[in-house]
Amino acid sequence: MGVSFHGLSAFPLTPADEDGVVDVETLSRLIERLSAAQVDSVGLLGSTGSYVYFSREQRRRAVEAAAQCLNGARPLIVGVGTLRTNDAVTLAKDAEAAGADALLLAPVSYAPLTQEEAYHHFAAVAGATSLPLCIYNNPSTTHFSFGDELLVRLAYIPHIRAVKMPLPSEMAFKAELERLRPRLGDDFSIGYSGDWGCSEALLQGADSWYSVIGGLLPVPSLRLLNAAKAGDTAEVQRIEEHFEPLWALFREFGSFRVVYAAANLLSLTHRQPPLPVMPLSVSDCARVEEALTKLSELDGLPAATP
Repeated sequence: MGVSFHGLSAFPLTPADEDGVVDVETLSRLIERLSAAQVDSVGLLGSTGSYVYFSREQRRRAVEAAAQCLNGARPLIVGVGTLRTNDAVTLAKDAEAAGADALLLAPVSYAPLTQEEAYHHFAAVAGATSLPLCIYNNPSTTHFSFGDELLVRLAYIPHIRAVKMPLPSEMAFKAELERLRPRLGDDFSIGYSGDWGCSEALLQGADSWYSVIGGLLPVPSLRLLNAAKAGDTAEVQRIEEHFEPLWALFREFGSFRVVYAAANLLSLTHRQPPLPVMPLSVSDCARVEEALTKLSELDGLPAATP
């Protein structure tokens, strides 16, 4: 299936037991919700999907389950980030063989990478399969920031077709897009993650929203996306008021912990984050529940509706 890297890319949790064995039944149910809602793509094994916590075997197990569940109905983008280049190449080949439609690659490292080292890492992985690849620019976790010159060089590599950007300083999306688009090309997709800022990114012309909450609650997320794509700023503001309690929790605790709590509260899984990441406290889970209630008041839409 072709992947355009546009619209809502929904990133679900990858539920697993305490030994790191993927709960494929629960994962499949989460993905079925996304397919039913008609998200533009499913982002498997991203940060929300705990990619760095899984073995090669369990990553492939997750991809196989997701591909079987989607059965071509929605494009499947699979994260293949890991420390060593040869291992990332292996994961990319595994993902292609297991049914992925595209790849997502972060510059995972222990020793800080130079721009040149990152270039060769991405070039090797991009050349290992026939799948299109999205650059995962996530400096808050990788501690690596892509310079403009590196992005331009990578955009000339066959198969590298998109970048997933962090929220820019002072939410200056327009300036960033105007700076990057002429150099990356009109057919190169520029999207953003950081859910609380992505409606503004879309209003300013971003191509895609790589969404944490979209992987759990696709229906209200698509409503926000569509309002932003239509340029309906009043509707965006109205919907954002219902999302803001969740965004505040994302900023306070990190979206990873919050989305696990939300999934448990909605009875979508009983699985918890992989240790050493701890689940939220009872009192903080109560705040998540209040935020879900606020979102459910969006035109009477049940927050748990797929």
